[in-house]
Amino acid sequence: MKAFLLAAGKGTRLRPYTSVVPKCLIPIHGKPLLEIWIELLEKCGVSEILINTHHHADQVERFLKRISSKVKPEIIPLYEKKLLGSGGTIWTNREAVIDEKNFLIIYADNLTTLDLKRMIRQHEDNSACGGILTMGLIHAPVPHECGIVTLDNTQKIVSFIEKPDNPASDLANGGIYVANPEIFSFFTESFIRQPDSVCDLGFHIFPKLTGKMYGYEIKEYLRDIGTIESYDAAIREWRV
Repeated sequence: MKAFLLAAGKGTRLRPYTSVVPKCLIPIHGKPLLEIWIELLEKCGVSEILINTHHHADQVERFLKRISSKVKPEIIPLYEKKLLGSGGTIWTNREAVIDEKNFLIIYADNLTTLDLKRMIRQHEDNSACGGILTMGLIHAPVPHECGIVTLDNTQKIVSFIEKPDNPASDLANGGIYVANPEIFSFFTESFIRQPDSVCDLGFHIFPKLTGKMYGYEIKEYLRDIGTIESYDAAIREWRV
């Protein structure tokens, strides 16, 4: 299995830390967040990790070069001169996964103990029922700041709205997905016609996949390291 690890963001809400260090290399008790993710992906049997870079790309690529000799998965950096967005990255590099049965898409600014193997097994069951993507879900404390879903009794996602004014639930996109290559057939309008534009999964792709996505509620620890307050909380909560 292969995985996209989306790590190119500027981390503007984490300044001044991210003025000198990219968000994906922010340390958690001395270990870079990106290293925690690489170890988790190795543990679940991922053979190839594609990691996009942009902000402080030189630092990220030096780190990847150092760690690549210590881990089993092949690590492939994907430099983006201009940020392509979450959808743009996987579309631009789709040839790497087009022949895979399924693949992972992960926002690298999450910190989690998620059992990825269990989520992948659930996705395989969902695929047998026509599912193209399985989305990790969390209960959001501030739902209007997130992508919010509603589910039917089979855990199929029947609505998805990015940052709704009036959220229908508190079940939110957790930034971890298992997808089939069929997802690329839903990129036609949002990215193919304007290849230099930013394509965001939440705004441009997931609404089109309503009825073809399933939710997977994450019971394990997960925290988005997106703000200084959240980062400080992660340091208190995380167990070495």
